[in-house]
Amino acid sequence: MRPRRSSAPAAELSKLQHLPQEDWLPRQADHQARVRRYADPYLARRSAGKKHPVEDFLFTYYTQKPGQLMRWHPGAGVVLSGAAAAERAGWKHYRMPDNGELAAVGLPPGATAVTVDVETFVRDRREALQFAGIILAGTAARPAQFGCFGLHEWAMVYRQDKFELRHEYLQLRLGAERTDQVVEENRIRCSHFDAFRFYTPDAVPLNSLEPSRETQRTMEQPGCLHANMDLYKWAYKLAPLLPSELVMDCFELSWRIRAMDMQASPYDLNEWGYPAILIETPEGKAEYVEYQRAFSAESQELRQRLLQELTPWLQAAASGPAAAPDSMEGPQ
Repeated sequence: MRPRRSSAPAAELSKLQHLPQEDWLPRQADHQARVRRYADPYLARRSAGKKHPVEDFLFTYYTQKPGQLMRWHPGAGVVLSGAAAAERAGWKHYRMPDNGELAAVGLPPGATAVTVDVETFVRDRREALQFAGIILAGTAARPAQFGCFGLHEWAMVYRQDKFELRHEYLQLRLGAERTDQVVEENRIRCSHFDAFRFYTPDAVPLNSLEPSRETQRTMEQPGCLHANMDLYKWAYKLAPLLPSELVMDCFELSWRIRAMDMQASPYDLNEWGYPAILIETPEGKAEYVEYQRAFSAESQELRQRLLQELTPWLQAAASGPAAAPDSMEGPQ
């Protein structure tokens, strides 16, 4: 791969950061170890034909696979140098810096180095980038709602005997009849389409909101567990533009949210090591909201970090066509 001649002004060149091999290889190793903590048990279960209702989720619901997550990216505006960087010259959305960029970070002409190809990324993923910006900024600006109590998971098994079982290997801790009663006795107010779309047909009219793919950008709010789990989706879909440390911060938040979400579900997960949050009781509802508020606050901080990283590239993308509404929505 030949370096593409850069047309970046001096001000842009001055913002480039340089990471020599002795600095970035340890960061890559730290990232890979961080990923393996979650990915290795999943891969072992998959090889053995086993399932885990909580800890498989981020690798099965979302499209990012363990091998993809294992790849460490420094993010845009960073030049990686050293012999180990040569492999990345063949990676998608990477390129070799030109001599002007090399000089800007103190490297000689022809030095072995790579950097994220921001120009090509923005051109190729313009709609995805724009849509992520719309979702992130819109969600961050809305007030958080804390009255759902995790009933979306209950609505997914409401009158499930009439429909296909969602998790056939799990038991309902209250039984089918009492589970249905909990759904009927509570107001269901789910604002997230990618949770709502898994409701049983009989549960759909019980939801007081009608989220849809078309209204996703106007309905997502920062109290929603699923909207906050999806921070991981927006982050990995914009790699390698974003640093992998930020992607993993989103992943680990999503992992913890998923655990709490399933603790509040109608399933009996005690044998899996996840004690129930009894949302059918006042005490359980209060416990759920306490977790929900903490996750909401943490998610808002991550949203701002994502938006801060993406702002210059969102501005670059704004000169192109508008975002298509289906470009990044859903787990895909």
